[in-house]
Amino acid sequence: MAESGPDDVSIVVPAWREERRIGRAVRELRALAGSWPGLREIIVVVEPGNDGTARVALEAAQGDPTVCVVENTEHRGKGSAVRTGMRRAAGGIIFFMDADLSVPLAHVAPFVAHLVAHPETAAVIGNRRHPQSILTKRQHFLRERAGRLFNQVVRGLGLSVSKDTQCGFKAFRRAAAREIFSRARIDGFAFDTEILLLARQLGLRVDELPVEWINDVESKFRPLGDGWRSFRDLLKIRRLVRRP
Repeated sequence: MAESGPDDVSIVVPAWREERRIGRAVRELRALAGSWPGLREIIVVVEPGNDGTARVALEAAQGDPTVCVVENTEHRGKGSAVRTGMRRAAGGIIFFMDADLSVPLAHVAPFVAHLVAHPETAAVIGNRRHPQSILTKRQHFLRERAGRLFNQVVRGLGLSVSKDTQCGFKAFRRAAAREIFSRARIDGFAFDTEILLLARQLGLRVDELPVEWINDVESKFRPLGDGWRSFRDLLKIRRLVRRP
């Protein structure tokens, strides 16, 4: 896809072992594109996981030129998959969102409208802890507590002022996305913290909007193993940002 207008939208969906969910996600995104011409590009970035994620995504695409399925050659993590898609996307506004569509696609248009109405804003992120957010189906108690602890550590380390860095629904202007994701290095789940910190260091304005959240119990995040790696990555981010 050639670079498009400032309000045209690309959506990036990272996918690892998403054989059961990616088909529905692609079909719903295609339906959105069919009813809303502003959505010009859907990029599914598949990391190898010894399953049929790429095949199912291609079958759901049914040859639709709006859908591009990219297969990474190495499984490095969600951050790596998102980087691949964000660097490739050509829309004037570029989203990334999770394959489970925990934030309904009805939020795409309001996020775009916010960016159109606020030209000074470089990015808009979903905040599940916003007073107007609706948690239709909450996360498991332990995972929700782990998320809150993670965010407390993020704020304690001075890496973000956001109360919800990890919501998987974010939109960037193309220029901001290129500035941020060309510098990003974290491959794992903590990549959200890194990109928001990079945005702040670059002097870019990031706004937070309320969302509806419908938790999917098949989340790929594991509080023990992934949680430990994420905390380790926070220390890495802190070291990286202190370098000249």
